[in-house]
Amino acid sequence: MRDSGTAIPIRLAWSSPFVRWQGALGDVSSLDLAIDVTQRALKALDFPAIEVDTVTLGWTVPQPEIFYGAPTVSARIGAEHTTGPMVSQACATAAVALELAQLRVASGLDQLGLVLTTDRTSNGPVLTYPRPSAPGGAPLTENWVLDSFARDPVGNLAMVDTAEAVATERGITREELDDVTVMRYEQYTSSLADDRDFQRRYMVPAHVPRRRQDPLVVDSDQGVTPTTTGGLAQLVPVSPTGVVTHGTQTHPADGTAGMVVTTLDRARALANGQGVAHILGTGRSRVRAARMPEAPVPAAKAALKAANLSIADIDVVTTHNPFAVNDIVFHHEFAFPLERMNPRGSSLIYGHPQGPTGARLMIELMHCLVERGGGIGLFTGCAAGDTGAAVVLRVDDR
Repeated sequence: MRDSGTAIPIRLAWSSPFVRWQGALGDVSSLDLAIDVTQRALKALDFPAIEVDTVTLGWTVPQPEIFYGAPTVSARIGAEHTTGPMVSQACATAAVALELAQLRVASGLDQLGLVLTTDRTSNGPVLTYPRPSAPGGAPLTENWVLDSFARDPVGNLAMVDTAEAVATERGITREELDDVTVMRYEQYTSSLADDRDFQRRYMVPAHVPRRRQDPLVVDSDQGVTPTTTGGLAQLVPVSPTGVVTHGTQTHPADGTAGMVVTTLDRARALANGQGVAHILGTGRSRVRAARMPEAPVPAAKAALKAANLSIADIDVVTTHNPFAVNDIVFHHEFAFPLERMNPRGSSLIYGHPQGPTGARLMIELMHCLVERGGGIGLFTGCAAGDTGAAVVLRVDDR
């Protein structure tokens, strides 16, 4: 989608910490998590939910009562006057939800939309599909999370195998993957400096209810693995003949993130001098089967074309990089410096709750641009089904 005069007031964009699956957020419904964090964010920002025209809810893993997801979340955050669509498009969910909110504002249907994304990969559901005509009436079962990771029904490969296929075809080495991963870890640790000053600009703690105890406060990422060249070198590849290890791919996680989308003029009025992120263009893509790590490249090209820009105009890139392979492909295709990608970390290091992953990366992109005094940024990432999504933002009006 092209520039339509829509923007995000940067202060009205937030993320919870991300927690490795089966961790502190493992038993919390992702809907309850989104409600808790959003309520705290809006209260801290002194922004009344009554201002919201539509809530676009993004999720990929079913939770109890998800049938009523959007209206339930809207009502419980104080926006009981409205509801909105629910979006589920794997790792592209946040970018697609943003695009939908942008379209509604651009068309005049809404003045202000709230994009909420949330997921819990922990304890994903096991679904049972009745099959009365099967032998003995045996049902079909599906482990929503694990079976989805294990096989794409079109490419017929596990997600990690798509990374291996791309690495083999492009001659990407184990050493390259390890080097990029160490760089991304060091970039992430820079966001922890000065008592996590960078992260505190957008991160809202989650409160986990406990019986007969005060709630557990989760105020920082949990489950990040310290990463060194020597440590990575000791890991064996996931596939016996491959180059991808558990150290050079992301880990499943739990989390939530949200942002306000409105007209450019209203975003400036709501920014309180903290800047706006003008949405210049969005793009989506699909590549050939079982080549998922290549999908961010055509998605980025589509978003840049929509924004009438080239990669030379981009100051900072953030990527959803479930595999280090992704960033090397992007670097080779665009000749974009690896060090200008993900300057404060990425999902490769802090984990991947799916729905909110792209939202957090876009929020970090905004703050990276603020740090440099403004500029143009690109978010891009892959998603299940060999697809990709991208967003171009310009930060100004600080």
